Amino acid sequence: MNVTIRQLQIFEMVARHLSFTRAAAELFLTQPAVSMQIKQFEEIAGLPLFERLGRKIYLTEAGEEMYRLSREITSRLYEAEVIFDEIKWPQGGRLLVSVASTVQYFAIRLLAGFCKEYPKVNINLKVTNHKGLIQLLENNETDIVLMGRPPEGLDLIAEPLMENPLVVIASPCHHLKDQKNIPLDELKNEVFLMREQGSGTRTSAERFFAKNGIRISTNMELNNNGAIKLGVEEGLGLGIVSHHTIDSEVKTGRLIILDAQFFPVVRTWYMVRREGKRLSAVGTAFENFVRKEKLRFVRLP
Repeated sequence: MNVTIRQLQIFEMVARHLSFTRAAAELFLTQPAVSMQIKQFEEIAGLPLFERLGRKIYLTEAGEEMYRLSREITSRLYEAEVIFDEIKWPQGGRLLVSVASTVQYFAIRLLAGFCKEYPKVNINLKVTNHKGLIQLLENNETDIVLMGRPPEGLDLIAEPLMENPLVVIASPCHHLKDQKNIPLDELKNEVFLMREQGSGTRTSAERFFAKNGIRISTNMELNNNGAIKLGVEEGLGLGIVSHHTIDSEVKTGRLIILDAQFFPVVRTWYMVRREGKRLSAVGTAFENFVRKEKLRFVRLP
């Protein structure tokens, strides 16, 4: 049916009041103009929508169905208007944020501050490894990503956020706990608990050791930092993690940072999005919030 939104509005108003006169008054139209629109609407529908009995009009069966449908359509249009207003203004709307698992500790605190300023925003947070984040960006399934250095060759805009120092962690009972400037050659005799393939932390660690001609022993792969920290705490081996992820464990004495040669290995976290991505108002507000707030979270060893 080639019906205009205006014709739907006029029909709904007449159907609500069952009066051309009252509908015309509310719509600021003349009664003949309303009658003309209803006549055209009925011609498009191919059925009479109203019937006149005496001085009163009533909805026909087709008119009853059209009234029900028109209210649903009007409701949907109003819903769309509300959603678009939320997208236009950062007070509301939806935000898709994806972060590397090492960044989640920083990201959660960042999002908590953002939600205090924009409490009506609906935030969808995904936590995954480096490989997963690249897939989300390639498939345009996220607005903003917080991650390590993105690969070359993708149409991405990457803005440096803060330094991400990687450190070697151990149990407080480890035999190297009191040794200073531990040579890398000594670390090759240790067992390391490592993240899964595709993790940015693992890739950075492997590149670092390969560059220095060291081959480390890995007898356990774990898919999150929490599991690595727990395994190291239980004495299963050493771990390489972001210094930003171990504050509480170090403060409570459950983990220690080894004084290893050339560590910390400093990497950088980035705020990333697809080039050409048209962010909503809330997305732009979040980008600006991150730029403003990031310095409050910089705490290097």
